[in-house]
Amino acid sequence: MPLYGIEEEVFLVEPEKPSLQSLYYLAQLLRKNPKFYYFHSASNFARGKDILEALMGGVEIATGVHHNIDSLLNDLKLRRKDLTEVSLALIVPLGSLLNLSSPTNTCAFQIHLSQLDNKERVYRNLVYFLPLLTLLTINAPAVGGKYFGQSYRIFHSFAVGPLKNDREERFQDIIISKRLGTIELRVFDPTWDLERIKVLLQLIEVIIQLDYQYPFDLKNYNYLRKKVALHGYCKELEPLYQELCKFYYLPKEIFLETPSDRVWRYYQKNGLVKTYAALDNAYRSGSFSPRPRKIPNFKKSWAKIALGLAGYYLPKLPYVAYKFGREHGYF
Repeated sequence: MPLYGIEEEVFLVEPEKPSLQSLYYLAQLLRKNPKFYYFHSASNFARGKDILEALMGGVEIATGVHHNIDSLLNDLKLRRKDLTEVSLALIVPLGSLLNLSSPTNTCAFQIHLSQLDNKERVYRNLVYFLPLLTLLTINAPAVGGKYFGQSYRIFHSFAVGPLKNDREERFQDIIISKRLGTIELRVFDPTWDLERIKVLLQLIEVIIQLDYQYPFDLKNYNYLRKKVALHGYCKELEPLYQELCKFYYLPKEIFLETPSDRVWRYYQKNGLVKTYAALDNAYRSGSFSPRPRKIPNFKKSWAKIALGLAGYYLPKLPYVAYKFGREHGYF
């Protein structure tokens, strides 16, 4: 029986950018459930020149391991609930922030698969359909406040990229994890929409069970990923959609109208902070609506930053070092 797990990354903005106060919220999360969140949460930071825009990146919450997608989704809902209870910051589920130009400051929605009967077949079949599946959560339409396409993150982020012959090389859209031995789907952007996430997981579940092995073409996949990141649904995806509908029918509109499209339209009409507030409301309530909660008056608190560093960042360093070593094959 396959096993499933999710790692979800989101930005905590105050109100336009994340700050080191994100560590304080993570410290509160760790305090809430130390045994779980020591291993199932993480902090991320920008790299290189991107730190001039924002040093703090997104935060990560992860589920446990599950035998079925219903219990997996219930776990994700609980992780989200815990995060919303400790975070005063606006929780923004985007692949990259609309106002930044930082390819090292991005967030992802990652799915882990293990205990598979035929890992090779599953890997190849997932790669075959992945350009289409990506559209279910694609969600990073802007860079520096200007329209980019469907996902700046997928096109430019250092943490994902075209597939290579070495499936364990870390920064690809889909990998075999050195640390966990799982198939790790890294390409997806985060989205507030649990219904879309449910559809994505159901599709993956069905693809895992397929007996047939689809053609495997790295060059074609890498061509399609760029088109999808820029333009979304394109004529080259039509055969994939038709093939998908043979074993799991979905209306084409779910691929044509993406989370990225909705966010960009809202941003054009309402501006940056209201868009982030609406995304925060969507993450907390499930409704992407123009009625967000009142935006707090955010002020930098050196005391909270110090508590975050002492209560979260420093205690996590040993585990972070261990993960880094395992993920990069040092031991």
